[in-house]
Amino acid sequence: MIRSVALAVVEAYIVILIARALLSWFPAAPGSALEHIVRVLDRLTEPVLAPVRRILPPIRAGGMGIDLSIIIVLLFLQIVVVRLIVVYL
Repeated sequence: MIRSVALAVVEAYIVILIARALLSWFPAAPGSALEHIVRVLDRLTEPVLAPVRRILPPIRAGGMGIDLSIIIVLLFLQIVVVRLIVVYL
């Protein structure tokens, strides 16, 4: 029971991270529904991504920066957290 809930929470957070990454590619007009969704996703993910971003700042590639924090957090959740839940719960 606890394992199922923990895995569901981690999987839901992974979906939220992927949604944030995908929506970051689209401009959100002020006041639009998309802007509201992006703000909600930012509020849910920024507390986890900000510390990673402080350790590993965006990589400069030409005139833009590539933010690897989402990839690092996704890998951590998939490799470490899910395995710990499966093994110990």
